[in-house]
Parts: sequence; structure tokens; C-alpha cells
Amino acid sequence: MTNKTDPTGDVRLTGIAKTYGAFTAVHPLDLTVPQGSFFALLGASGCGKTTTLRMIAGLEEPSAGTVSLGGQDVTALPPYKRPVNTVFQSYALFPHLDIFENVAFGLRRRGIRSVRKQVEEMLDLVQLGEQARKKPHQLSGGQQQRVAVARALINHPKVLLLDEPLGALDLKLRRQMQLELKRIQTEVGITFIHVTHDQEEAMTMADTVAVMNAGRVEQLGSPADLYENPRTTFVANFLGTSNFIEAEVDSKSGEEIVLKAGGGKLVLPEARCGAPTTAGGKVLVGVRPEKISLTHADDAGEIPDGRNRITGRIADSSFIGVSTQYVVDSPVCSDFEVYAQNIDRDPRLVPGAEVVLHWNPAHTFGLDADQDADAGVEEAA
Repeated sequence: MTNKTDPTGDVRLTGIAKTYGAFTAVHPLDLTVPQGSFFALLGASGCGKTTTLRMIAGLEEPSAGTVSLGGQDVTALPPYKRPVNTVFQSYALFPHLDIFENVAFGLRRRGIRSVRKQVEEMLDLVQLGEQARKKPHQLSGGQQQRVAVARALINHPKVLLLDEPLGALDLKLRRQMQLELKRIQTEVGITFIHVTHDQEEAMTMADTVAVMNAGRVEQLGSPADLYENPRTTFVANFLGTSNFIEAEVDSKSGEEIVLKAGGGKLVLPEARCGAPTTAGGKVLVGVRPEKISLTHADDAGEIPDGRNRITGRIADSSFIGVSTQYVVDSPVCSDFEVYAQNIDRDPRLVPGAEVVLHWNPAHTFGLDADQDADAGVEEAA
């Protein structure tokens, strides 16, 4: 088991960049992946995440900067001399070899003759001990993916790189494998760096997520921090859905900012505001759909004091089992989204109904209004 607190095992990218002619795939970035962590590079196609992973692996030569693994500068080393292994979406298993020999391949290539004990232990780790003598085509996609992980881990790399490893699986199997990969990473204790465009995948497995956009790291943090405290509209929209309201700073009251929006007032904790807070300044107010409660206008008097509130009319609703998704037309936002749990659902909440949207001010975040929220939505789509 590796020592998760030893910084000498960190992956360090210093000023790393990649250009192809006039096109910059990765702008210069500094990034440290702590030893023993499960780290995700998350972003849409073309954001630079796979190029960054390939530079760590040695499959792409950086145009600038250095790659260090465990305190060693490996920038000039070829892939086979780096203490890393990569698992690809395609698995790349040898179809003519059984599962045991697929996993043993790396050991035999290094001249190790006695491989049985190591291979059996690795197959037990990925829960495929009983499948050892089957060929890859006899296994499910999820099982083949676990074979690929076992084959990569048996060489005891310092870092395992995962390039969209679950992309070929169906939704249910992908969710099972997310938990399986996290379990394996916890047991072996080595660094996993995972590239994905799937926000749920990154948030389920990773300790730390770097959200990439147009060749840059837009924001870095834990899944919960990125979701609850996005610093840009891109991050807010890439990790889930956000409602945005254009507002103006009216005044400050203690640690809270009072904002004017659509003829009413909203309250925002100053600590959650990433925009200038001087009077008259513009703020883009954000709130997640699941943080909002929906009350029929006839019951507005029952809403507790101190909550942010907006009036509106339900434009559309969709029943999706665990919740109902509402779209509300309001003076501050023409398509306000609300996700309401289907517990004692009010039958009056139907399209055309007058409603009040309300939420705890602590669940509000503020961004710089100079950002283009629409651009963030388009790039996240």
C-alpha cells in the first residue's frame, strides 16, 4: 500500500502546454495531483483533457513545461520508461489470450516466470477470479474493463491513467463500474487520473476534479465545492443545471448583500459572491433547481420569512419518477427550472398556475455579471 501523505509521489505539471501549429490545445498550466488521490480531468470534447493525460503518459510531447512523477522529471522519457500505465476506452485486450494470460502479459514481458500468485491476487481484486480461463469475447463490457484495469495495475505503476474508460458501457453498467473503480483505487492506494466528459462520473469517483475549458483549468476542487461554489458560469452549467438572475447590488447588511432584481429584492451571502459588491454593481445570481421550493400563489402567506422569493407562472412540467421538473416563467428569468421531489405533490402545480419560488439565501451564489452565461451553457452542452 502506498503512502498517501508522501508528497514525493505527487504528479506535478509545471507550465505544461501543447500547441499544434497555430492551434493551442493546452494553454500553460500548473497542476499537482497528490499521491494516492483519485483525480479527474473533466470537460467537453476538445477542452484539452485527453491531451493533458497523454502528456503525462508520454504519448504527446509538451510544447512547453515539465512533467514530474514522484519527484522525477520524466518530460523527456518515453512512455515505457515512465512509472505509469494507461487504460483506454477500447480496453485493447488480446483476443487470442485468456483472461489470466492477458493480465500476466506485462509480467511475462519483463521476464518474470512465476506469475500465478500475482495474477490470481489481481483477478481477485477486480472480482474476476472465476473467469481466469475465459477469452475476452466471453465477458461483458464491464468485465473486460476490469481485466484492462487488472492488466495495468499488475505492473505496480505509481500512476494509473484512465482515458474515458467507461464510455463504451451502457448507463446502468457505467454506474456500477464507477463504484467498482473507486473501490479498486481505495484498495490499491495508488494515484488514479481519470479523463471524462461525464460530470456524474467525475463527481462519483474523484476526490478532486479539474474542470477544463478551451485548454485551461477553469476551476479545481472537490466535487461538492465545485457544485456548491462554482466560480464561473461555465462550471455552474457544466456541473448540473443553474438558474441565473441578473441583479444589481442595492446595499449590504452585515455579511449579506441585498440585491435588486425584477422589481424585488434578493439576499446573497457576501462569502458566496464572486463579483464586486459595491452599490450599483452588477451580479449574476445563481441557484440550483433542487434548492428551490415551489408554492401555489394561494398559499404564499405560509412561506417563512427570510427566504428569497420570486413570483411566476408554471410554463411546463415533466414527471420523471423521483421528482417533477418544472419550468417557470418569471419577471427575472423566462425559464426558471425547479426540481421538486414527488412527495405529497400539490395537484394545483400544473402549467398555467401562479406560483411563488422560494429558497434559503444561503443556497444562492453570485458571479461576475460580465461573464457570458449563455456561452457557458452552450459550451457545457
